[in-house]
Formats: sequence, structure tokens, C-alpha cells
Amino acid sequence: MNAPQRDRHFATIASVAPPSGGMSRGEFILLTATMMALTALSVDVMLPALPEIGEALGLTNANDRQIVIISYMLGFSIGQLAYGRLSDRYGRKPVLMVGMAIFIVGSLVAAFTSVFSTMLIARTVQGLGAAAPRVIAIALVRDRYVGRDMARVMSFAMAVFIIIPVLAPSIGQGLMQMGTWRLVFDFLFVAGVAIAIWSYFRLPETVRSENTAPLSLGAAARSALETPQTIGYAIAGGLMFGCVLSYVSSAQQVFVDVFNLGELFPIAFGATAVMIAVASVTNAMLVERLGMRRLSHTALAAFIVISAVLVAAVMAGATSFWLFIALMMPMFLLFGFVAPNFNALAMEPQGDNAGMASSVVGFVSTGIAAVAGGVIGHLFDGTVLPLALGFLVLGVSVFAVVVWVEGFGGLFHSGRQP
Repeated sequence: MNAPQRDRHFATIASVAPPSGGMSRGEFILLTATMMALTALSVDVMLPALPEIGEALGLTNANDRQIVIISYMLGFSIGQLAYGRLSDRYGRKPVLMVGMAIFIVGSLVAAFTSVFSTMLIARTVQGLGAAAPRVIAIALVRDRYVGRDMARVMSFAMAVFIIIPVLAPSIGQGLMQMGTWRLVFDFLFVAGVAIAIWSYFRLPETVRSENTAPLSLGAAARSALETPQTIGYAIAGGLMFGCVLSYVSSAQQVFVDVFNLGELFPIAFGATAVMIAVASVTNAMLVERLGMRRLSHTALAAFIVISAVLVAAVMAGATSFWLFIALMMPMFLLFGFVAPNFNALAMEPQGDNAGMASSVVGFVSTGIAAVAGGVIGHLFDGTVLPLALGFLVLGVSVFAVVVWVEGFGGLFHSGRQP
């Protein structure tokens, strides 16, 4: 099936959206964006606190601080395997409430521990809990939208939720000025409670009663794993997200240790992250006219070119703070054109298997990102060369996976739907 045929086919398989339960489209986007943003908040808000956490918990190797982030992401990856399947069977809201409760418990343990190993366990528990809102948010969008309309909603949601990680380091810095690093986890506890209350009272159930007996576990998993478009774009999305995670895990060291920004670090970090929001809004406006494939594939090609320029600049010894920012900002802009479209393309063929598919896509993409980001971040050597090389290698790998899924003839295709 070629790209235009796929678009026409998947445009016809969407069911009528379930009742909104009084929630407007705008509130629906805002809530799903906030649910997805909980993970970004849980990572980025603590970046300014990592040195103090490491000192308080007895770390001697500065790179070991990154494990506080990576352990969370590994728990987040593993947790996604369960929630989608459970939400297909028991409904989105009950499973979401269980996940939020787990996140809240993990936040409390992290806030009180004085042992590094316990901190890592608490962070893993936090990640396990935060996997629920991420998986269920994606499934909710797939329950109600299909094709390019789904990509538009994903883009708007991403534009909203990216505001949180842009502000998160500044919030973390403010909390550090008010007290100790433990305030960061108190803040995450409050955020988890707030999202749980909002979801409980306002979120409609989107799983229809006739679909509460979903495919068997094996059939549901095979539907996701054996669909090249789903698993291929899940892998590609994970490799792409690995670029972002490697940047996030080493950002504090890059901006503070390499470029000596000190307390200006959150501003520089936010300047790059906000480009994803700009791209997401633009993507929402362009995707209906240009198509998910044309936008994401073109952005990916440009990402590879710019990352190659960054590598060349670093190896030539020409990297200054301003050159680094000048190249990172367009790369994050391009990431904003890739991520929502890759997510939508992965979920597009799954229909009533949205919950399980969201689990598989989330587990595969986040697991790959956590490993890739962790390896690249841990290679930090006092320069930005490992980060630059990581971006280039991952970008080329993403392109290879997309070629495997689409074939060369399917690249940059608009695939107009009727």
C-alpha cells in the first residue's frame, strides 16, 4: 500500500468520537498536554538541583548525577507496557488514577530519602507512575481523532506542554533559592495531586462500552509489533527522542561547566526548548496541507545537516556558546516538526487497539531514548563533542529506519487524504 492509499485507508477507519462529557476541545488539549508534560516536568525541574542532590547523597563522579534522570526514564519506559492494555480493558480514567497514585508515592519517597540507592528506586517508581498519563493521553487523542487531524491535535498539545519544560528549570532554580533540593520533589508531589484531581473531575471516559473486551493480549501486541508503520515510527521516534534526552541529561554540565553560564543556565535551556513549541504550532497549521510525511521527513533531513555542521565546528575548535545556541535552536525547531508527526504516524493504523499500541510505542520509543540518551550523556568529557556526534549518529539512524518503513519512494510524500 503506497503513501496516498494509506492516508485514504486510515481516514476511513476512525469511529465517531465518544461524547466529550462537557469538556471542550481546548480543555481536552490542555489536559492531555499537561498529562504528557508531567515527565518533562519531572526531569527538567530538577536540573538546577542535580549538583546539590549529588553532594547531599554522597556522589563523587559528577556524571553519576545523570542516573537520577535515566532511572526515571527507565521506569517510565517499563511502565508504559502495562497501562495501555489495562486502559483498553478497564477504561482510561481508572488506570490513570492508579498511575497518578504511584507517581505521588514515588515523589514522597524521593523527597525524604538521604540514600542514593533509595533515590534511584523512588525515581524509578515516579517513572512507573508517570507512564500512565503519557500512555493514556496518547490513547485519548487516538480515541477521538485520526490521520492529519490527530497530528494537528498532537501538535497543539505539544505546543502547550513544551511551555512546562521551558519554565521548569527556572522553577527548579527558584525552589532551590527558597530551600533545599527536597522542595523540588515536594513540588512534583503537588503537581501530581493537581493533575489527578483535574482528571478525576473533568476527563471523559473515551473507551466505549462495546470495546471493553479488547483483542487478546497476544493479538493486541502483534497488531502493534507486526505493523511496520507502527513499530518503525516508534523506533525512529525513540532514536530522535534520544537526542533530546542526551541534551537534557547533560545540559546542566554543558551550560554551567563548559560555557560558565551559572544561574543563567535556565534561560539558555529554555531558549532551545521553546523552539519545539514554535514548530508544534507551525506544524499544526501546515500538516493538513503538506502531510505528516513530507513535513517530518524534510525536517529530519535538515536536522542531520545541521548536526553535521555542529560536529564539524566542534572538531575544528570553533565552538563558542553563541555558535552552539545558534545551531541547537534550529535543531530543536526541526525536532518539533518530527516528533508529533512520528507519534501520529505510529498510532495511525491502530484504531481500537489504541491503548495497547500506545503502550508498545511508548515502551519502545522511551526505552531506546533512555539508553541512547544515557550513553551519550555519560560520555560527557568537558566538551560538547559527544553530544554533537550523538545527534548526528542518531539522526542518520532515524533516517535509515524511515527508509525501511517507507522505502525511498515514500519519502517526502504528501499523501493527500480525501
